[in-house]
Amino acid sequence: MAIATTNPQRFPGRRPGAPRRKMGTWKMAYADFLTALMAFFLLLWLVSGVSPASRAAIADYFTGDARPAAAAGPLVDMRPSEAQRLITRLAATPALQAAGDSVRIASTADGLRIDLVDSAARPLFASNSGALSEAGTDLTRQVGAVLAPLSAAFTIEGHTDAFTPRDSARSNWEISSERANTALRLLVSAGVSPDRVTAVTGLAATRPLNPGEPHLSANRRISILLHIDG
Repeated sequence: MAIATTNPQRFPGRRPGAPRRKMGTWKMAYADFLTALMAFFLLLWLVSGVSPASRAAIADYFTGDARPAAAAGPLVDMRPSEAQRLITRLAATPALQAAGDSVRIASTADGLRIDLVDSAARPLFASNSGALSEAGTDLTRQVGAVLAPLSAAFTIEGHTDAFTPRDSARSNWEISSERANTALRLLVSAGVSPDRVTAVTGLAATRPLNPGEPHLSANRRISILLHIDG
């Protein structure tokens, strides 16, 4: 009688491992889905609270068919203000871009402030004088060319640092007033109407850009304040 026997064989090498399963990837996809869904329902909720007139005004704004603000009811006007448009225009002027920190532009409560600032690297004024340097003259005329087409009224301020003038017969009040009047003449020569000017004042060192450092060169400057509605 034959007896069946088993002869197990062992093969060299390691047993191939099962591929690893990537755990947790579905959770990330599910979280993204929930976030998108929440944003969608939030948008629906916001739109549901807007009046039909306001929704129409929003649609007109993005299609370019702007209507008077009165027709839009309580909708906030999202169009750039006149001051913001002017800041953009000034910032895009090549000569003012090249001036770097010599030009500082900022919005104010009633319009716009443009400061033409003196520095050691780019002096805008003659020493202890109301006269502008060649760089200061060019920069003031460039600003005037941008402001000429506008109708907004403006004031001009002249400023000095807190150092006492070397000429004892002159004061910082006189120097700052001369700087303001020199700037006015240059702006008018660039096409700005003198009828727009409401005041030309010299403020000496009473209003430094950096109150804690009244002797800095940056405090020597001309300020042009435009009074803009909207």
